[in-house]
Amino acid sequence: MAYDVIVIGSGPGGYVAAIRASQLGFKTAIVERESLGGICLNWGCIPTKALLKSAQVMEYAQHAADYGVKIEKASPDFPGMIQRSRAVADKMSKGVQFLMRKNKIDVIQGTAKLVAKGQISVTDAGGKSTTTYEGRHIIIATGGRSKELPSMKIDHEKIIGYREAMVLPKQPASMIIVGSGAIGVEFAYFYHSIGTKVTIVEFLPRIVPNEDEEISRELEKIYKKKGIDIMTSSEVTAVDTSGKGVKATVKTPNGNVTLEADILLSAVGIVANIENIGLETLGVKTEKGKIAVDTYYQTNVPGIYAIGDCIPGPALAHVASKEGIVCVEHIAFQEKKYARKPEPIDYHNIPGCTYCSPEIASVGYTEKAAREAGYEVKVGKFPLSASGKATAAGANEGFIKVVFDAKYGEWLGTHMIGYNVTEIIAETVVARKLETTYQEVLDSIHPHPTISESVKDAIEVAYGEAIHL
Repeated sequence: MAYDVIVIGSGPGGYVAAIRASQLGFKTAIVERESLGGICLNWGCIPTKALLKSAQVMEYAQHAADYGVKIEKASPDFPGMIQRSRAVADKMSKGVQFLMRKNKIDVIQGTAKLVAKGQISVTDAGGKSTTTYEGRHIIIATGGRSKELPSMKIDHEKIIGYREAMVLPKQPASMIIVGSGAIGVEFAYFYHSIGTKVTIVEFLPRIVPNEDEEISRELEKIYKKKGIDIMTSSEVTAVDTSGKGVKATVKTPNGNVTLEADILLSAVGIVANIENIGLETLGVKTEKGKIAVDTYYQTNVPGIYAIGDCIPGPALAHVASKEGIVCVEHIAFQEKKYARKPEPIDYHNIPGCTYCSPEIASVGYTEKAAREAGYEVKVGKFPLSASGKATAAGANEGFIKVVFDAKYGEWLGTHMIGYNVTEIIAETVVARKLETTYQEVLDSIHPHPTISESVKDAIEVAYGEAIHL
């Protein structure tokens, strides 16, 4: 069985790469050992958003009186929330199945392994049957999984990762969440909103540490106001699971403390799935637990490529998808199947979104990073308390912050925390791609009332032209 392109892994990098390959005339197959759509669709991006929507509805119900609506008493149906989340994931997975059929892509179920140049073996789920396939181009898109720390090995019952957090058999009364990146703060919001006592433990000095410092401070303030306990500059050094729940020993700046809870969620990052896939057999180079690739995702072995969470760079679904497209289009360009040489990804213009409440969205330089890079900057910040749309929605926490180069007016970065801000970060991404200046944005009419007009308002603040503040 011979193909032009074989993709190993069907996450947002893999299935997108397969579709683009088929569109460009390549005979294509995709190998998946679990469900089509990979972790993102089945155990990450999509089902978590369903859970977060349930949490938001719960909050609306609890504060219905603020909107002039009377509800006697709202209570969470935890199994119902989990069931809805799984149904959403299942529906989206079926959608990927349809896309595979539509694009005439062969789906091979099983576990793939590189066995020789241009060859993979696929073993079925039972481990009884192995079939060899040939592919002129093989794209590795095997993704990642929860990272484990020696001090808190995941046992899938009391110490869990993100997968278990989405399908717990019953709602825990209390939970310790270790790590405050996107996974940590999103689950903190979900579980707190339905009544679980949540404590976040973060090793670094601030939560969501990759964000602008003001964003971190704002989210910490809001979470503490909600009743979520937060411990920064703190490290879990040991976890005792011998009792009914867990006892975590936490090293803090003021000494050791012991936290007790029903469940501990490890959200300390992910590790690439690159073991036992035959990299050593072909001599594929790796660096720091990731597959090394060039600008177009070619490994050091001709015909072998890698994209997504198993290579260096941001572990984001939309990044993996774009990497898959660029990879395949470059293959097609080299074989004269595609007229345009694809442009390499600008990894400094990648939007990041965190779907806690309030949401966080950002792209480009933080204020601190811009100054450290030598820019003289103009910074504008517009509070959503001054936004008519946010106030009408009853969600006026947070702000929009923009960073511009004072010399040329270049848009260096945007950092947002607030209602629905993940839906408006793309304006900055496109503007930066087009090298738009502040004046061109101000000359573009933004609709009213919207949250998006707050971006324009923040730019006006940066340049001393504020109308609404």
